[in-house]
Amino acid sequence: MRNKVASFLEQPWVTNFIIGVIVFNAVLLGMETSDAAMALAGPLIIFLDQLCLAIFVVEIGLKLFAQGWRFFRSGWNLFDFVIVGIALVPATQGFSVLRALRILRVLRVISATPRLRRVVEGFITALPGMGSVFLLMALIFYIGAVMATKLFGATFPDWFGGLGLSAYSLFQIMTLESWSMGIVRPVMEVYPWAWAFFVPFIMVTTFAVVNLLVGLIVNSMQDAHAEESNEKTDAYRDEVLHRLEAIEKRLNER
Repeated sequence: MRNKVASFLEQPWVTNFIIGVIVFNAVLLGMETSDAAMALAGPLIIFLDQLCLAIFVVEIGLKLFAQGWRFFRSGWNLFDFVIVGIALVPATQGFSVLRALRILRVLRVISATPRLRRVVEGFITALPGMGSVFLLMALIFYIGAVMATKLFGATFPDWFGGLGLSAYSLFQIMTLESWSMGIVRPVMEVYPWAWAFFVPFIMVTTFAVVNLLVGLIVNSMQDAHAEESNEKTDAYRDEVLHRLEAIEKRLNER
């Protein structure tokens, strides 16, 4: 019975149906934020939302029945279990924040879509390597913030009056958000040589370190894709060998 339930859940139309329910539920949760929509069809929206939640609960229950304790060995199953469990928390005042997290149900589309899972798995795989890059960026920001505070803090206290303000201003400069007219050019009107500080900072952080992060993530995604392809190839090879052994066994019996 468990094998039949597991095979049922793995069928493409079942997966597509769950994805459709997730997307539909996301639309309903968005409509709940509209006073006009709630005034027009509030009870219907709430009923459909509860129906979607019931479908998710049934799906989780079937997975628990089919997989048993193996269900909790999968990180994606735990992710789905927590997301659906949050939605079941009673709507009391103390748990109002958790109830607001019902929109996290939309994230279930990640666990239901293999391509999105590969993206997330690639990102998670890249985290150890990203830690070293983040440490390098933190050192650069710390050095830059100290220098900017010493150099420009007295004249521009709103931007560089302290270590935190300097770090925030440098972060804005790194994102290239209004960095020239908003910060750098006013500073250069007082300190014409300030470009010698800001330009190398932008070159190092924006065009070097950030691209290094992107490269790590892309490389991890490629590794995850290659690993999945190898698993499919191994599974296909095992299936072919199994069929050949079955044919050989039948020929020997004859």
